[in-house]
Amino acid sequence: MVTTPPGMPVTLLPGPPRTHGTSEPVVLERDRGTTGRTVGRHRGPLSRTDAMPTLGPLVDQHGRVHTDLRISVTDRCNLRCFYCMPEEGVPFLPRSEILSFEEIARVATVARGLGVTSLRLTGGEPLVRRGIVDLVGMLAEVGFDDLALTTNGTGLAALAPRLAEAGLQRVNISCDSLRPLRFAQIRRRGDLATVLEAMDAAESAGLSPIKVNVVVIAGANDDEILDFAAFARRTGRVVRFIEYMPLDAEGNWSRDDVVPGDRILAEIDTRWPIEALPGGSDPAPAERFRFRDGCGEVGVVASVTRPFCGTCNRLRLTAEGAVRNCLFSDDEISVRDVLRGGGGDEQVSDALRRAVWGKLPGHGINDPGFLRPVRSMSMIGG
Repeated sequence: MVTTPPGMPVTLLPGPPRTHGTSEPVVLERDRGTTGRTVGRHRGPLSRTDAMPTLGPLVDQHGRVHTDLRISVTDRCNLRCFYCMPEEGVPFLPRSEILSFEEIARVATVARGLGVTSLRLTGGEPLVRRGIVDLVGMLAEVGFDDLALTTNGTGLAALAPRLAEAGLQRVNISCDSLRPLRFAQIRRRGDLATVLEAMDAAESAGLSPIKVNVVVIAGANDDEILDFAAFARRTGRVVRFIEYMPLDAEGNWSRDDVVPGDRILAEIDTRWPIEALPGGSDPAPAERFRFRDGCGEVGVVASVTRPFCGTCNRLRLTAEGAVRNCLFSDDEISVRDVLRGGGGDEQVSDALRRAVWGKLPGHGINDPGFLRPVRSMSMIGG
């Protein structure tokens, strides 16, 4: 049998999720740019900040210290995975609304001074952002303990050596099928051979350990669980099975499409016995398991069936500079407005602190009143 590591209990606030206090909902931040899109869509006022620490690490009202920053460098992607983006007619942000490399580096530097030790570049697809190697070099100079990037792999093979030389330490590569035809059906663009080649290139460049992200969807690819487990055993790459989350742009997500992490682990354990790796209150989203015979490792990100909110240490910066304290929350604070309004590092720091301080104890995805985020994953950044 599989033994899962104990997690911290999560106590959700009473009433509808994403509500702070009992005041009427308000909109705190709004994009006045050419798209007319709302940047911050709040379902309630931010929590009071009179008790918010102004010194020390980024801590929320529930004692969670935030040391992991995910920065989306673009909302654009060269694929159209059906669980993320529509195949046609995707609106993208004007370039003028996207943070410049200098603006990203400035926010990252402030975050580093507030105790953030891990930084991950995301998108969209981050490798479609022109000059991405230069940005990696700028961020490497800030001095993070961990500098990583999540990619669909289509452009990685050619860039891997330069990214490693610039200071990137490792990559997560998305791959939802090991069958070429099915891969093409899920991604709707690109091909499997290119992604597998990218994994080889990344390893050759020293961007390891390679983590392979697999979004498991009932009826789409859940019959490949053992195939991916065998792939992990054969290659030594860490395969992470991710539960399908309500973050698709077309709103087609259904709970019936979610393949529970427990089922995934049980299926693998029946074929190759696995055991939980020591982790305790590890804030990493994936629960890690090793094969008992020593041939590799797999992980499960069970955001839907087994939320890990109690140990969450992450915050996100969208491509246009909105700070989000939870993947499933619509609460945002625009740091871009601070930067372009002439604010100093102290004001940037305050924006990050306020975003973290307003974080709820849990995302409430299993609460009857849960409202899925307005933004899709490609608009938020993974």
